[in-house]
Amino acid sequence: EIQAKAILEMRLQRLTGLERDKIRAEYNELMTTIAWLKRVLAEEPLRMEIIKNEMIEVREKYGDERRTNIEYAAGDFNMEDLIADDEVVVTISHLGYIKRTASAEYKTQNRGGRGSKGGATRDEDFINHMFLATNHNYILFFTQLGRCFWMKVYNIPEGEKTGKGRAIQNLINIPKEDKIMAYIPVKNLEDDAYLDSNFVIFCTKKGTIKKTTLKAYSNVRAGGVNAIDIREGDELVQVSLTNGTSEIVIATQTGKAIRFNEEAVRPVGRNAAGVRGVSLDTETDEVVGMITVNPENKAETIMVLSQKGYGKRTDIEDYRVTNRGGKGVKTMSITDKTGYLIAILNVTDNDHVMIINKSGIAIRIAVDQLRVMGRATQGDRKSVV
Repeated sequence: EIQAKAILEMRLQRLTGLERDKIRAEYNELMTTIAWLKRVLAEEPLRMEIIKNEMIEVREKYGDERRTNIEYAAGDFNMEDLIADDEVVVTISHLGYIKRTASAEYKTQNRGGRGSKGGATRDEDFINHMFLATNHNYILFFTQLGRCFWMKVYNIPEGEKTGKGRAIQNLINIPKEDKIMAYIPVKNLEDDAYLDSNFVIFCTKKGTIKKTTLKAYSNVRAGGVNAIDIREGDELVQVSLTNGTSEIVIATQTGKAIRFNEEAVRPVGRNAAGVRGVSLDTETDEVVGMITVNPENKAETIMVLSQKGYGKRTDIEDYRVTNRGGKGVKTMSITDKTGYLIAILNVTDNDHVMIINKSGIAIRIAVDQLRVMGRATQGDRKSVV
């Protein structure tokens, strides 16, 4: 036992000595490293030599040919590629609030119904314009003072059918004293062939009409450009896009309509005022709308709507072609029951019509539900106003 104890004590002493030698060696190594690092910090040539050697080592280790191919293709990216070109309904209120809504939210209903809520409006406001477009279309806006602005449809804020929308002044630089009076959806503003073969037709409340090439409005600036010279006491009513061979039909609130060839109006510059399109019956009479029709499209009919919700369809051939500037022919029998004429549009059996009143109540009607009637008739009740 005494011998075994002596051997154990000798081994512990040896282990303690070895541990002490190890600690001393680590200390010496650490002090050497500290001295080397202090030298590196103090001597700039030494630092440069270290950097050089390390870069050479990296080159020798990884200096082979690049195995990956890096291409800078950011220029090929287009935000429109991420946006579906869906059909939407764009609404603009009288006070200048705008929104776009998926067209599927407007359900088809039978004629004569009360409709459903088509848009919420502020006090003393009501829906003034409503039209179909797709997200990739352009919208050209024309103001009361004769200015033109443009915007992509997908840049219009999206909202629910009953939403109020957003003020147009917050989207484009329209002066506070001006307001949107007309618009046209345009498919493309970059294709020269498309721009040169299409025309913008203007019509004012006093019956003036003007024709200008679409190309004149393809480079609209942020502050807009002059679109038409509006005479004192007059204002813009309607703007249409044509191909140069269309026929024009202008309707007045007293129930008259005139039809003439577009070729009767020669193209003029942006700042021109235009020529006489229709002669009004009285000083209080005014134009309520203008449409362009293709005489070769036998499926098209002309639809008119009165102030108190009466409407009808009539064959285009019932309107004879005359010279521009005349008074036209009767397009609807105007009585106290119907009220003044307020709208005219060209439709086919495959179309749907959306009608909205000042209270924001909208009804969507399939056109094939509407009877084709004579030109001078009163029409049927189409919506409740």
